[in-house]
Amino acid sequence: MKSKTLCINKSRGLEYITFPKLTASGVVRHIFSTRIGGVSTGRYESMNLSFTNGDSRENVLKNYEILCKAAEIDISHLVLSRQTHTDNIKSVTAKDCGTGIFKPSFNDIDGLITDEPNVALVTQYADCTPLLFCDVKKRIIASSHAGWRGTAKQIGRKTVEKMVNDYGCNTYDIIACIGPCIGRCCYEVDEPVYNEFIKIPYLKLDSIFIPKGNGKYMLDNAEANRQILIYSGIKEDNMDISDLCTCCESKELHSHRATHGERGNMAAIIELKG
Repeated sequence: MKSKTLCINKSRGLEYITFPKLTASGVVRHIFSTRIGGVSTGRYESMNLSFTNGDSRENVLKNYEILCKAAEIDISHLVLSRQTHTDNIKSVTAKDCGTGIFKPSFNDIDGLITDEPNVALVTQYADCTPLLFCDVKKRIIASSHAGWRGTAKQIGRKTVEKMVNDYGCNTYDIIACIGPCIGRCCYEVDEPVYNEFIKIPYLKLDSIFIPKGNGKYMLDNAEANRQILIYSGIKEDNMDISDLCTCCESKELHSHRATHGERGNMAAIIELKG
């Protein structure tokens, strides 16, 4: 697996992804997992980060330990939510550390945000679009899960608005990263999906959808999110955009579509340094 826009890292059997602009910021620790380097077996092989898809808790915890060690993040700092394709974004603090790992998860939350160091935001993926944010000046971070439903609900724009309205961020200071997701090459959707995107007047649909006929389209969800973030005030120079398709790279990235649901989950983790 190769990328021209992201960094593919390999260490002691673990393969993981980092975003150049987040690394260069110097204010965060972050990591995006692949399938490679964990202890899970069978359809979860090998780096599965989901506690709810049937894998053993022992394996998933071990996988988090491996991933956190590579990112130099304490596993007790993690905050997970149960994602349900909403546009709900929750502000979290140090008191929430351990949620979803050692204490019950938040429910119906697809975005997390914090202004506190040593609070590690975790979102999970297996084709949906990862969105990571960092205001370097205000030291605010966020992470949002944008499948087609979340994208149509403009969770990226709503995350940026929450950073601005609740934390005083300036959009010009926000780094935004669009992580590995299913690409337009593989993501066939139907008319009802297309009709949800029509409701967003500023989107250039001809660069997001390729018509196939019979009410079918190929969807570029990463491009939809790029346009949403640009509309929200993010500078294109402050964005890292993945060139990886999870379905095409399903040997190294978990893909729901490529495996017909027989898969594990990847995770994005981001934490402000103390």
